[in-house]
Amino acid sequence: MLHPVVLSGGSGSRLWPLSRENQPKQFLSLIGDRSLFQETVLRACALPQAGLPVTVCAEGHRFMVGEQLQGVGVGSGGILLEPIARNTAPAIALAALHLLARHPEAVMLVLPADHLIEDESAFRAAVERAAVLAGQGWLVTFGIQPDYPETGYGYIARGEALGEDGYRVARFVEKPALATAQTYLAEGTYSWNSGMFLFKAERYLEELARFAPQIHAAATAAYAAAQSDLDFIRVGKEAFAASPSDSIDYAVMEKTDRAAVVPVSCGWSDIGSWSSLWSVAERDEDGNRYEGDVISLDTRDSLVRASERRLIATIGVEDLVIVDTPDATLVARKDRVQDVKTIVDRLKKAGRQEHLFHRKVYRPWGYYDSIDVGPRFQVKRIVVKPGAALSLQKHHKRAEHWIVVSGVAEVTCDERVFDLHENQSTYIPLGSVHRLRNNGTEPVELIEVQSGAYLGEDDIVRLEDVYGRS
Repeated sequence: MLHPVVLSGGSGSRLWPLSRENQPKQFLSLIGDRSLFQETVLRACALPQAGLPVTVCAEGHRFMVGEQLQGVGVGSGGILLEPIARNTAPAIALAALHLLARHPEAVMLVLPADHLIEDESAFRAAVERAAVLAGQGWLVTFGIQPDYPETGYGYIARGEALGEDGYRVARFVEKPALATAQTYLAEGTYSWNSGMFLFKAERYLEELARFAPQIHAAATAAYAAAQSDLDFIRVGKEAFAASPSDSIDYAVMEKTDRAAVVPVSCGWSDIGSWSSLWSVAERDEDGNRYEGDVISLDTRDSLVRASERRLIATIGVEDLVIVDTPDATLVARKDRVQDVKTIVDRLKKAGRQEHLFHRKVYRPWGYYDSIDVGPRFQVKRIVVKPGAALSLQKHHKRAEHWIVVSGVAEVTCDERVFDLHENQSTYIPLGSVHRLRNNGTEPVELIEVQSGAYLGEDDIVRLEDVYGRS
């Protein structure tokens, strides 16, 4: 059986302002109705003899992973929570340990959650070839056949042929200069490094112990301390934090003598920037990609994405990326979109929030939308899913007014528990222990008005929470 392992990390910086740290690009619907994470899972599960996917993700993304799996009707082979980001080598080690505990002969297909693959039949054929090599003890990576001299990817040089299934890796190459990339393309023996792998779980751990023993030891200790939490697996935080942060390429693949590459041309893209999204998206006869409410005049070779509630009009522009969200708008030349990371860094240094959250923030119980904010007040629209409840909590620095717009909310406020119906309201005094619950079959929608000296999300003292938050 083939066990898909989906690596769902990421900081959400490269496709800002649409992606945020709280909602990185793999959870967004960038092309089509499903997210990149959902497409990755479905593609992996459609492979012959594929088991349920194992996901490795940040703790803050756990409910998003669970909901997106449920949204496409896919079960979970385990959702492993990284307490701190430590790159791909330790993350894959956690998945390997998890699989070995259940399947001693497990073969892992490691896939980043945020990649696009358009030709699934070619991808399937490459996986079948890689599985043959993995059965012979090779650690296989997938090399993408380059069709232009890309300088933003690493490259893999092919060595001797390993029968008809692949090649020994001659060497890995860092992101090259343009002239070097042109040489690689002309030689025809270099592939883009896709970051996808296939190997036996046991073989990976053996090579990791050999070449990166500190990572192996930390991952082993962290998984030994793992505890189940709802549908999630929390590994030992202190043990995992002791691991060096390193990629599988540096920790293992560049050092082992058992690295193999299977070249494949499958319409692959890591959608690493707005310009790469423009290049793989359907465009009109003027080379434009429009999404949302857009009116254009004499506009060419541009990507324009409007937010839900606002019109964007363009006149006489070309080679631009314009992305509008309710709280931030990006306007950039397509050849400068890699500098989006610099903008995100400036937001962080300024102590702002636009790199962390959207105005609409999803929670395991539903979502809230920050409608307005000012000195000593904030207004939120809150939607609670049927059967869901917010944590039992209190605030030290703010009071709240709740007005139900639709549905029936069960309200706990100190010793009182009562129902609040449509067009009714209540007051939650500062310091009161309170909870909001939806016992009905329809969503509850309400307006919350916060007032006080401090309105940050960290002024929440959770006393009880079914979602394991503290």
